[in-house]
Amino acid sequence: MKGAMAVVALIAIVALGVAIAVTSPPRLLSLFDAAAGGGAGTEQTGSAIAFGEHGQTLDVWAPDRGSEAARPVVVFFHGGGWVKGDREAYAFAGRAFARKGLLVVVPDYRKVPDVRFPAFIEDGADAVRWTRDNIARFGGDPERIALVGHSAGAHTAVTLALDPRWLQAANVAPDTVKAAIGLSGPYDFYPFDKKRSIDAMSRWPQPRDTQPIAFARADAPPLLLITSSEDDVVRPYNAINLAERLREVGAPVEFENYRGLGHEDVVMALSKPFRDKAPVLDRSAAFLEDALR
Repeated sequence: MKGAMAVVALIAIVALGVAIAVTSPPRLLSLFDAAAGGGAGTEQTGSAIAFGEHGQTLDVWAPDRGSEAARPVVVFFHGGGWVKGDREAYAFAGRAFARKGLLVVVPDYRKVPDVRFPAFIEDGADAVRWTRDNIARFGGDPERIALVGHSAGAHTAVTLALDPRWLQAANVAPDTVKAAIGLSGPYDFYPFDKKRSIDAMSRWPQPRDTQPIAFARADAPPLLLITSSEDDVVRPYNAINLAERLREVGAPVEFENYRGLGHEDVVMALSKPFRDKAPVLDRSAAFLEDALR
C-alpha cells in the first residue's frame, strides 16, 4: 500500500512539474486565484469577442450582482514585454476589478516579432473603440471608461491617455478615456538599452513617439502611477520621472512606490492569494471611484 501511495505521489509531483513547465506564470496565478475564491461575486460575460481588423479578441468580466445603473468600465492591458501574454492568463485581473463593482474588458494585442511599435498601441485604441461602442450591451457606461495596464500594458494604457493621436486615428475622441492607471510601466526609457525595448521600439523613426513622458500635458486625464522599489525589470525612475513631469505641467497625477516589492509583485497583488503583498487593488479602486464619478 505504501509503495502504491508513493507512486501516486510521485506521479502527482511530476504532473505538477509538467503543468508549471508548460503554463505561463500569469496563467498559473489565475488558476490559483480561482481556486482561492478570487472569482466569487464575478462572472465572465464575454469570451474571445473579436474586435479590430487583425484577429484580436477580448474578454469581459462583470460583478455577478445585477445593477440598474450602468457600471464604470476598465480596459485592462496585460504585460509581457511586448512579446508574450494573453487575455485568458490575466483572468485574475479581470475578476479583481469586477469584484470592486467595475465592468472589465481584457483585450489581446499583437506582439513582437510579428509587429513593432505602434501596432500594439493601435490595437489598444481599437479595444477602446470597441468598448465605447459595445459596452452598454454588457451593462457598462461608455461615458466612464478608464485604462489600466501592467508593464508593457501600462505603456499602452498611459500612451493612449497622454498622446491623443492614437485614439483619434481609431475615430475615438481622446476624452473618451477619463482616467488611467499604470502598474510598473515604462514611460521614459529612451535611449533603448534592453533587448525587448530595442526589438519593440527601435524601428520607429521618431523615438520620441514611443515615450509617454514626451506627451505630458496639463489637460491629461487623471493618472495613478504605481511602481515598486525593487523593480529591476522596469526601473522605478520611469514612474517617478513621469509623475514629476505631469506635476510640472499641472496635470492631475497620483503616485505610489511600494517598498520592497519587485516587478511582478505589483500585479500579483491584484490576485486574492497575494493581495496582502500591497494594497494595489484597493488603491486602484479608490482612485477609479473618484475619477469615474
